[in-house]
Amino acid sequence: MSGTGPHPHPPGPAGDPGPWDALSPVLSPALAPALVAVLLGAAYLRLARRARRRNAVLGWSRARTAAFLAGLATLALALLPPLAPWAHGDFRGHMAQHLLIGMYAPLGLVLGAPVTLLLRTLPPPRARALTALLHSAPARLLTHPLIALILSTGTLALVYFTPLYTALASAPGGHELLHAHFLLSGCLFAHAVAGPDPAPARPGVPARLVVLGVAVAAHATVSQLLYGGFLVQVPVPAEQLRGAGELMYYGGDLAELLLAAALVATWRPARHPTRAPVSAAPSPAAPSPAGPAHA
Repeated sequence: MSGTGPHPHPPGPAGDPGPWDALSPVLSPALAPALVAVLLGAAYLRLARRARRRNAVLGWSRARTAAFLAGLATLALALLPPLAPWAHGDFRGHMAQHLLIGMYAPLGLVLGAPVTLLLRTLPPPRARALTALLHSAPARLLTHPLIALILSTGTLALVYFTPLYTALASAPGGHELLHAHFLLSGCLFAHAVAGPDPAPARPGVPARLVVLGVAVAAHATVSQLLYGGFLVQVPVPAEQLRGAGELMYYGGDLAELLLAAALVATWRPARHPTRAPVSAAPSPAAPSPAGPAHA
């Protein structure tokens, strides 16, 4: 009896790979983001088809579908080779990954209006439950632009100017945790500023433009500090810090410009109704109490 244990996968004919060997590239953990993106895209397309069937007149926007799929593709691009291995070994790759996950992918996902799509396709009791959740106090607080600004842009100083980045990079699952933070906070900020989905606590467009301007200034400040190596607690060579700072400066500006365009595109300034002009014609004279005069 042989001392070796059983083969983990059934081998194929002599010299030929078995069926599990042929599927191993697909089942690789490195390709898991692509599989998740495909599943989410298929679910979105199914819901969009259901929305068109339920209301053929209202339908569902193909532009929103394209935006959501583009967001998924951007997210998969950031998490798949060759960018993912580069991000683990080079801070410039990390910054490119950060921009794609935290700014570009959220913009597409949010403009796809997935919550509105759910509200149109869920059964009425579940749709009412989701609406109640959106109007709850925690949701209204979390989706306020100022809170979204703090959670997305405000945490950059915590990541890059404290030992947090080094701790996460050396901890098991630390990179994944950082990616999840960038994605969720980026989606939250994009939704709070320019999302088409319902947001009961969202202020007017001028206030959101101010919040976006603060985010632009904060990104510019962080990128310049990275470029100069001031206050940064990321132990990488100076050329990597400079390259990462340039990526954040120019790449962040472009993403925020796209977000501003999405915001302005939804702006419908309120129009005050014009009042009808007052007639200047004199009113007819009232008859005298004595009645008409006789000749």
